[in-house]
Amino acid sequence: MSKDQYTKEDEIKDAINNAEQEVDAAENQETKEVEEKEEPTAEQLIQAEKDKYLRLFAEFENYKKRTSKERIELFKTASQELMTALLPIMDDFDRGLAEIKKSEDSELFKGMELISSKLKNTLVQKGLTEIEVNAGDAFDSEIHDAITQIPAPTEDLKGKIIDCVEKGYKLGDKIIRHPKVVIGQA
Repeated sequence: MSKDQYTKEDEIKDAINNAEQEVDAAENQETKEVEEKEEPTAEQLIQAEKDKYLRLFAEFENYKKRTSKERIELFKTASQELMTALLPIMDDFDRGLAEIKKSEDSELFKGMELISSKLKNTLVQKGLTEIEVNAGDAFDSEIHDAITQIPAPTEDLKGKIIDCVEKGYKLGDKIIRHPKVVIGQA
C-alpha cells in the first residue's frame, strides 16, 4: 500500500469516527433535555401547586356566591305559596268592607277595617305589594291580564284600561298575581 492510500483511508476512518462522535453527542444532548423535561424543578412544582390552589380557591368562591344567591332567592320566594293562598282572603275582606260600608253600623265597619289593615300591613312587611291599576292606564300584557274587551266609552280610552276586576300583587320583584282588567276596544 502506498502512503497516500493509507492516509486517505485514515482520513475516511477519522471522518466516520468524528461523525459517530457527533451523533453520540447529539443523542446525549437530547437525552439530557428529555431528562430535564421529565424532572421539573422545585420552582416549577411549587408554581404548579400554586396554580392548582388558586383555581380551587376561585372555584370555591364561585360556589359560595352561587349558593348564597340561591339561598336569598329561596328566602324571597319561600312565602310565595302562602301569599298566593292569602290573596283570595284579602279580596273577600275588600268585598266585605264594601258591603259593610253600605250599612249603618259604623263600629262594625271600623272593626273590620282594622283587621283588614293589620293583615295588609303584615303582608306588606313580608314583601307583598299591590300593583296599582287605574282607569285610563296603558295596557301592558307583561303586567296586566285582559279578561275582556268592551267598546271604549270615549276615543281616548281605546286600547287602555277601563276597569280593574281583580287586584294584582307582587312579592318582591316577582308578580304572583296579574291584575285582571277590562280594556277598551278600538
